[in-house]
Amino acid sequence: MSRNNDPIKLGIVGVGKIVRDQHLPALAKDRDYHLTAAASRHGKVDGIANFPDIEAMFDAVPELEAVSLCMPPQFRYDAARTALAAKKHVFLEKPPGATVSEVEDLKALAAANGVSLFASWHSRYAPAVEAARDFLGSTTIRSAAINWKEDVRRWHPNQDWIWAPGGFGVFDPGINALSIATHILPTMFITSAILDFPENRAAPIAAHIAFRTSNGLPVAMELDWRQTGPQSWDILAETDNG
Repeated sequence: MSRNNDPIKLGIVGVGKIVRDQHLPALAKDRDYHLTAAASRHGKVDGIANFPDIEAMFDAVPELEAVSLCMPPQFRYDAARTALAAKKHVFLEKPPGATVSEVEDLKALAAANGVSLFASWHSRYAPAVEAARDFLGSTTIRSAAINWKEDVRRWHPNQDWIWAPGGFGVFDPGINALSIATHILPTMFITSAILDFPENRAAPIAAHIAFRTSNGLPVAMELDWRQTGPQSWDILAETDNG
């Protein structure tokens, strides 16, 4: 809670599918936050002040204490720097940055301004994750594989940004798998990768990645955005205990 137990005055930047599917319903149920304003090139949130960009939002609503940055990843770093420099707490939708150095720079800026910087890895908070981590830590893992296959037309309809440079393509959902795998498996390193790109697109639609863990265990990862019918979000591990 903010000072005097008043709700935190929050702004959202980038009003798209993830905001409408997840952020708005969650905020409607959480009395710790008051959604005060939104900034987006195209979308709007009914019942609050809306602005074309984050700078206009801060100029008009200086009392904002925090922002959720939900725009495509290509534009998130600059918006995060603007918010942190204005001493606003920042929530970053995943992925938090295009490179590790971008995120390290934001961490340093947040610390210098005395505000928080939080990156969303929502899949890691699923109820089974900690149980899986505890189980795998108590036994010997013999093999592991990641299969993350879904239908891009179902989950990202008419979203051209995912195919643009910096849009991450199939790694946008693949990051969900990696956020779990890097938490429940030993430290992993990439040894090889093959990426499949659609014609005239700058981001991959599928990927075949080989990892090895710090103790030499191979881990194969298959990402595919062409899956129809049932969707596959599976991390498989064979251990001495099953």
